[in-house]
Amino acid sequence: MANEDSGNSPDLATQAGRPTGQAHGTGPVRSIKPTAGYAEDMDPAEFAALLDLYDTSFRNISEGEVVKGTVLKVTASEVVVDVGYKSEGIIQVSEFLDENGQVTVQPGDTVDVLLERTDDRDGYVVLSREKAEKMKIWDEIEKAYTDRKVVIGRVIERIKGGLAVDIGVRAFLPGSQVDVRPVRNLDALKNQELRMRVIKVNKKRGNIVLSRKVLLEEENAEKKKFTLATLAEGKVLRGVVKNITDYGAFIDLGGIDGLLHITDMSWGRVGHPSEIFKVNDEIDVVVLKYDPATERVSLGHKQLVPDPWSNVTDRYPIGARMSGKVVSLTATRWTPRFSASIRRPGASRSASSRSSRTRGTTSRRSTRSARASSARCAT
Repeated sequence: MANEDSGNSPDLATQAGRPTGQAHGTGPVRSIKPTAGYAEDMDPAEFAALLDLYDTSFRNISEGEVVKGTVLKVTASEVVVDVGYKSEGIIQVSEFLDENGQVTVQPGDTVDVLLERTDDRDGYVVLSREKAEKMKIWDEIEKAYTDRKVVIGRVIERIKGGLAVDIGVRAFLPGSQVDVRPVRNLDALKNQELRMRVIKVNKKRGNIVLSRKVLLEEENAEKKKFTLATLAEGKVLRGVVKNITDYGAFIDLGGIDGLLHITDMSWGRVGHPSEIFKVNDEIDVVVLKYDPATERVSLGHKQLVPDPWSNVTDRYPIGARMSGKVVSLTATRWTPRFSASIRRPGASRSASSRSSRTRGTTSRRSTRSARASSARCAT
């Protein structure tokens, strides 16, 4: 029979073999079940109930599961964590260090840990915070893939075929998925944070494929819809220079690109578009022509200011003395420039030279023809 004196009867924790006065973190709380000796002093049914109470007093957790634990003790090399199991777990303190090498937890903090094994040779539960964090990240990535959510990652390095990106775990961003246009210098993106979408996940193989291009195309589609609804010839818009070629520049108007031809950049002579604009410059342009069927847009920049040749006779009347700067020399003439805005569009040194050579060739041909005619007449 069990002792009916409440003052002398042991509590359930003592009967179950769990020390009540032992401080947390001083050693593993081993699995000590009630021994058969207890059966001599208590009813068998009560003893069986006590065994059942002991077994159910611990959390029902299994290996490979991420659980929440409470930090009991932090030492120079280890962190003791209680996950409500029969014994405590020990994790290397290196898994709790920040970028500056400082410990990020203290006794009483709640942390997520992965239960790797329920018991090691020393009687402790084998836990890992680092693996728990990675599993949580994988779960978040799979959810982002399913829900088509945006993920943000930092470019680590350039690798074969694309970029390695850190999104909590290492992921792959193919070069063809970096932008809507080909990117020639992928190294320039190193250490940059990019907004991307997960397009492929294989947790078993640890494979994650990202795409920034898909996200940009979706965002551009929304911008394009708004831009096309308001686009009209003669309208002044603000755009961004996206690409420069020998014949002009492509301007992003918001989801749709327009061509700014080199002849529509300035009233003066332009040798190359890069002399005036650079990639990512924000400029004002006017819509010269828009074809809704092909969605082609022709833009102008020089049209934002008056044509300097429209009032050149008023600004420079015949007979007036003016100061100018010599900008080119040819065999037959020299060309002064009074201001950068009144030089005739398309005029160039090479054009002047070709014109001079053409006139010289025509003159020599006329002279030879006249001589030949005179010789025939004399004969």
